[in-house]
Amino acid sequence: MATNIVKNPELVKESSYINGQFVSSDSGRKFAVKNPATEEVLAEVSDCGVAEANRAVDAAVEAFKSFKKTTPRSRSKLLRRWYELMMENAETLAQLISLENGKPLAEAKGEVNYSASFLEWFSEEAPRIGGQTTQTSAPANRLYTLKQPVGPVAILTPWNFPSAMITRKAAAALAAGCTIVAKPAAETPLSCLALAHLAEQAGFPKGVFNVVTTDKSLKDVGKLLCEHPKIKKVSFTGSTAVGKLLMGQSASTMKKLSFELGGNAPFIVFDDADLDLAVDGAIACKFRHTGQTCICANRIFVHKKIYDEFAKRLVEKVKKFKLGPGMDSSTTHGPLIHARAAQKVDSHVKDAVSKNAKVLAGGTPATDLGASFYNITVLSGVTKDMLCMNEETFGPLAALVKFSDEQEVIELANSAEVGLAGYFFSENVSRVYRVAEELEVGMVGVNTGAISDPAMPFGGVKESGFGREGASMGTDEYTVVKAVTVAVKSN
Repeated sequence: MATNIVKNPELVKESSYINGQFVSSDSGRKFAVKNPATEEVLAEVSDCGVAEANRAVDAAVEAFKSFKKTTPRSRSKLLRRWYELMMENAETLAQLISLENGKPLAEAKGEVNYSASFLEWFSEEAPRIGGQTTQTSAPANRLYTLKQPVGPVAILTPWNFPSAMITRKAAAALAAGCTIVAKPAAETPLSCLALAHLAEQAGFPKGVFNVVTTDKSLKDVGKLLCEHPKIKKVSFTGSTAVGKLLMGQSASTMKKLSFELGGNAPFIVFDDADLDLAVDGAIACKFRHTGQTCICANRIFVHKKIYDEFAKRLVEKVKKFKLGPGMDSSTTHGPLIHARAAQKVDSHVKDAVSKNAKVLAGGTPATDLGASFYNITVLSGVTKDMLCMNEETFGPLAALVKFSDEQEVIELANSAEVGLAGYFFSENVSRVYRVAEELEVGMVGVNTGAISDPAMPFGGVKESGFGREGASMGTDEYTVVKAVTVAVKSN
C-alpha cells in the first residue's frame, strides 16, 4: 500500500472529503488505485455516488454564504499557506504522483512545483480582483463595476496531471471567493485527496473545498454536477467528446463553463531553425510524461532541407532513454496510464507502417516491462492520411512529416479541428511574428517546447474548448461582473 512507500503516510487518504471530513461511501463500496507500472494496488478509495455528491454540493453552497464575504487578503493568506504546506511536503506529493500516475519521480517533482506555483500565483492575484469606475454619457450618473464570485463551482480533472490540474482550477476559484466540489480522475485520486488534507491544515473552512471520489458512478456524478442548479460554474479538462457531452448537460441551467479539451499540436521546424535547439525542444515537448500531455507535439513537420538530419539527431537522443517504473531513479520515461493507452499507440504505429511510414526507433510494445509500456517511437515518411496525423495519440510516438514551404505547413497545421497549442522553430524574426499569428491555436511556443507557466493564460480555440486558466485572466472565469449606476443629485 502507498502508506508504506511515501515519506509522510498522513497524506495518503482513501475517502472522499466532504464538509471538512474524510468520509466513506454510503454503500461502503471502494475502487482500487493501481500503479500503472506494476499493477500493484496502492489504495482502496471510497467509490461514491450521486447521494454523496449532492451532500458535497450542499456543503459548498452553505460555505459559500460566508466565504464569498471574506476579504481578498484573507483568501490570499489561505492560498499562501496551502502553497507553503505543499512545498514542505513536496517529496511525498511527488511520490504519490509517480505511484498512481506512473511518471518518473524527477518529473513528478516538477509537477509538484508547477502545481504549487498556481497557489502562489493566485495568492498574489486575489487582492487584485476588482472592477472599474467609468464616466457615463449622463452627467448626473456615476457607473462602477464589481467582480463578484460566481458561486459554488465544480472542477472535473484528468489523470495526466493529478496535482496541477486541481490547483490550476481551485486556486483561481478560491482566490475569487468561490467554493468547490472537485471530482478527480478515478485513476489518480490520491494526489487530490492529499491536497484536500493540506487545504484543511492551511485553514480553509469546512465546505469550501470538497472532493468526491468515484469510479462506477463517474457519469452520474458528472451529470449531477453539470445539471445541479446551485453549481454555478463547471471547469473541465479532458477530451473534446466528453466536453461536448458536459456542455449539453450544463445547458439547462445556463451555468458558466470553461473547457480545456483535446489537442493535436503541430511542431514545425523551418530550414532556418537552430537544429540542436529544435531537437531538444521536440524531446521536451513530445516525450514529457511519455507523450501523455494535452499540449505535447503530435504532428512534427520538418522542412525537407533538414529533415534527414533532424530525424538522425532525434533518434540518437531517443535511443538513450530508459523505460521503467517511475520510482526507479534510472527511469527517464514511465508507463502509459493503462494497457488500453499502449494499445492505442500501437494501433497508430501499425496504421502508419501499413501506409509506408518507416520506423526509425521503437515501434513495438515493451511487454517485457508490463502491459502499459510502449517503446519510445520515431516514424518517418508520415502522411496526412494516417491516424497519427488525425487523432491525438497521447503516447510516445513522434510522427515526422516533410514539408517544402511556409504556406503549405501552415495549412497542414491548421487543418485540425482542434487548436490547443502549437510550436515552431525559426531564426527569422519576420517569420516568428507571421507564423505565430497565423497558427490557429490558443498557445504558441516559439523556439521552445516548454510553454506552461502560471503567468500564461492556458487554453485553446476551435474544438479545444474555451476559457483561460492561469494568468490574470484565470480569476475572471470564476467571477461575474455587476454594473452599478448611481444617480447623483446636483446642489
